[in-house]
Amino acid sequence: MSTKNYLFKLIIVGSAAVGKTSLLERYVNNRFLEDYKLTIGVNFMSKILEESDFKARLVIWDIGGQKRFEVMRTEFYKGASGAVLVFDLTRMETYTAIEAWLNEVRQFAGEIPFILIGNKADLIETIGRVIDKQYAEEFAQRENGIYIETSAKTGTNVEDAFTAFTRLIIKS
Repeated sequence: MSTKNYLFKLIIVGSAAVGKTSLLERYVNNRFLEDYKLTIGVNFMSKILEESDFKARLVIWDIGGQKRFEVMRTEFYKGASGAVLVFDLTRMETYTAIEAWLNEVRQFAGEIPFILIGNKADLIETIGRVIDKQYAEEFAQRENGIYIETSAKTGTNVEDAFTAFTRLIIKS
């Protein structure tokens, strides 16, 4: 059996300080940087994901979530194979903004597959859960996406999220 090869451009979007860059850093370089640095505009990283039945090169564009980058960031949506929508599990306003993020993705990238990631699961124990997991799961399902909770800090579910999402894109 031959392995299929893929090249996917992914965009990772969401409100400021939800952990987009940290998720990417954990996934690509398996590290967590303690000091937060605002993403100015856009950055990108790539990683080869090798599974038994496929090999995919993921080029992941980390797009700044601040309002002032809104006009510029839409250019980077073009040609995306999938979108990673991220919110902070401890900040309700980042979850309520997800629908607007999904609408923006669909406006500028079309009906591409998406994964909804609730990040900062490591903080739930100390801060408390603000977003009901069932609401997030139902939203993702209703909009034809998938949902997973992660922690960029501990690495929990980060690898699984990108692997599951890549499989979803391949099936689409």
